[in-house]
Amino acid sequence: MLHAHSLASLPGVRHAFFTRQGGVSGGVYESLNGGVGSRDAAAHVAENRALMAKALGVRHENFLTTFQIHSPDVVTVEQPWAPDARPRADALVTRIPGIAVGVSTADCGPVLFADADARVIGAAHAGWRGAFTGVIEATIAAMERCGASRDNVVVAAGPMIRQENYEVGPEFVERFKTDSAANARFFTSSPKHGHAMFDLAGYIAARLSAAGIKRIEDIGRCTYADADAFYSYRRSVHRNESDYGRHINAIALSD
Repeated sequence: MLHAHSLASLPGVRHAFFTRQGGVSGGVYESLNGGVGSRDAAAHVAENRALMAKALGVRHENFLTTFQIHSPDVVTVEQPWAPDARPRADALVTRIPGIAVGVSTADCGPVLFADADARVIGAAHAGWRGAFTGVIEATIAAMERCGASRDNVVVAAGPMIRQENYEVGPEFVERFKTDSAANARFFTSSPKHGHAMFDLAGYIAARLSAAGIKRIEDIGRCTYADADAFYSYRRSVHRNESDYGRHINAIALSD
């Protein structure tokens, strides 16, 4: 698992950006697949998630993720839910110690948040659609409702697909430029005529900065480029693989 220095330095906060290594799954899911939406054996996914929960020092049933829908929707967690009762949302916040809130990714941007003074944490699944429609800002607002101050919130962005591997079509570019001419800075030319390369990490950082977050760390790893360490939806499509694993990126408050 990988850690952000900024979050690791906070008292009472544990976090991890889990890689694909260290689990029990095989084949295209090798080996720490945490994706309950994958076609991996359910027993393997459950064992992998239990390993991740243990690494964060929480009980397996307190290791929570949602049914992600690429939305700006946020859930405030007061108590654990059953695996078959996951809410449909793309971010979670809590101030309950001993609960890990996490998001699954396989190219999208995982973003972890913490206000150590207020003891409020959050996790957001920020693919292009979620980031574009406001999941980052909605997560910060939900944390504030729990008592956090955005002046004190520390944020870390984890492994995601990087610009050199994220080719998009002209309709995608037009959507962003129509929203704001300033978004042109997140695109560079592509070898494919009419296409462009999108800087998802830069876009996420800009949304965080515009929302008033002062401490932002990006660990800078690319899911597409490093097949040994990471799953990647886009790489699986390019390789014509049958499915792909999912990372879990999670944060918890110690008891």
